[in-house]
Amino acid sequence: MKPAYYKPFLLVIFIVLIDQIIKTWVRTHMIMNDPLSDVHFLGSHGMLHYTENNGMAFGMELGGSFGKLVLTIFRIAAVLSIGYGLVYLIKHKYNRGLIMCVALILAGALGNIVDSTFYGLIYQHLPVFYGRVVDMFYFPLLSGNFPQWVPIWGGEDFVFFRPIFNLADAAISVGVILILFRQKHYFKREVPEVESPNSEIVEE
Repeated sequence: MKPAYYKPFLLVIFIVLIDQIIKTWVRTHMIMNDPLSDVHFLGSHGMLHYTENNGMAFGMELGGSFGKLVLTIFRIAAVLSIGYGLVYLIKHKYNRGLIMCVALILAGALGNIVDSTFYGLIYQHLPVFYGRVVDMFYFPLLSGNFPQWVPIWGGEDFVFFRPIFNLADAAISVGVILILFRQKHYFKREVPEVESPNSEIVEE
């Protein structure tokens, strides 16, 4: 197998493996939603905080059990589509940076599908496709109160960055952000040179 084929898929396997190792460690060594079991590595601004969610990336949810089932099925369909797209990009020799970004997105989607599909059966006593996704990275870099004059949120507490996420979420975000910022480079088209009639050499 050519390196162009196996390197993106090696990246996918590596990220999914590390994501699952972190999630398994968090499950077995921490207490869910218990601040006393948090592992701080940037003081109060960066920590591991064990939580689980039923829905999308960064703790967002799609309401109800039906919404959860729809989301899991959508994730599986998305992974199949992204996997097909990755093979297509490799076969047609697209930009290597674009290929690796798509591999990051595929890895992130796969990492969370493992939770949604299998962890419900293994750890959470839930039916297949209804498992909860494990999140743990929390970076409350800034906190305080909105001034009273701020519309809607005046006087309320705020935290930046509030969402709690996992490695799979981070892989998806990095892949998408890189594609957005480098799309002109990744999707650059080569314009064929048009030969001028005067450029031909006439033999005498």
